[in-house]
Amino acid sequence: MSGALLSLHAIAKTFPNGVTALAGLDLDVREGETLTLLGPSGCGKSTVLRLIAGLAKPSAGAVVWADPRARKNLGVVFQDATLLPWASVFDNAYLPLRLKGESRAGATPRVMEALARVGLADFAAALPRELSGGMKMRCAIARALVTRPALILMDEPFAALDEVTRFKLNDDLVALKNDLGATIVFVTHSIFESAFLSTRIVVMSRQHGRIVEEIEIDPSLARDSDFRMSEGFSEICRRASRALRQATGEAA
Repeated sequence: MSGALLSLHAIAKTFPNGVTALAGLDLDVREGETLTLLGPSGCGKSTVLRLIAGLAKPSAGAVVWADPRARKNLGVVFQDATLLPWASVFDNAYLPLRLKGESRAGATPRVMEALARVGLADFAAALPRELSGGMKMRCAIARALVTRPALILMDEPFAALDEVTRFKLNDDLVALKNDLGATIVFVTHSIFESAFLSTRIVVMSRQHGRIVEEIEIDPSLARDSDFRMSEGFSEICRRASRALRQATGEAA
């Protein structure tokens, strides 16, 4: 990992109803890392993602990009796969390139490459109603990958899935990350998911998104079934759990 891909400086976000989600937040997103935002509901995790994506503007402070060109090529995956129900898997994944004006024929190699990366190449003609929940999320991830983004933002993408499917998609996301070398910012409520995926965990408090703790995790660790059973993994989970208790106002 190298320097900061982007930095959030003294960010505040107050909504029209008067609720302040963030106040004085400083956070760097380092190039090449998997940064997980972990915290209770209402702590501002998703707001941070929306600010980075440009879907919302800060009330104060600034989001500063090291390379302004990178901000124009983001991949975003939400908790809901948000697929077009009338469009095939191929056409759902093709959508970002279509919006950029690329022809279907010209985009086909990149679309099929993205579908192959998530194991959906054989389902390119299928409709969303023919897919399982996990397959729908894979299609959403392919849609995020098709532009070959510098940064992938993921807002609890696996929260609605069963545990077996969630573990499998966590494994697949690690493999994708290793293959692509992309930077990922991942929002989750799951301590176990954050410990498995991350190279850095930022634990946020309900108190205006205050950062309670940052947990650095060795990026060279193999993220596999043995890692999930290791003492190192357990220790990461314990640290994250203690910080999360602090973030929710319980005794540490």
